[in-house]
Amino acid sequence: MTATLTHVNQSARRIGRTLALVLPVVLVLSGTLAVTRVNWSGGSQSVLTASSEDVSTPAKTRAPQEALRDRLLLELQEKNPGVALTTLQQEVDARPSLAKHCAWIARALGRAAVRQYGPSRAQSYARPVCDTAFATGVAQQV
Repeated sequence: MTATLTHVNQSARRIGRTLALVLPVVLVLSGTLAVTRVNWSGGSQSVLTASSEDVSTPAKTRAPQEALRDRLLLELQEKNPGVALTTLQQEVDARPSLAKHCAWIARALGRAAVRQYGPSRAQSYARPVCDTAFATGVAQQV
């Protein structure tokens, strides 16, 4: 009888230990899933679930030179190519790692200047930023 009682006690301990390890994990997971189902905004928007977004594809990060080019193209449209070229020179001076992309960006600015101002007016903004890349971009667009 004592052997059976000892066996029952050992089994109860094993079950207790298993529950002590598994139960907190189950509670945390069920709580997390419950929180994602609540409409926290208070509006009548649809309920978000944990799987509402495709996270298998990584977010696209833009390279610094692409962000700079886009910013300078916007500056060219809002102000003029001379301002954009000055900003390009300042950025390259501040961050020398952009120097290898300077000609590419300046050519893009030259092409955009021709589209906006025409070839002769765009050429009037040329300056020796990144050698003659701006002028090359103007000439390529003509």
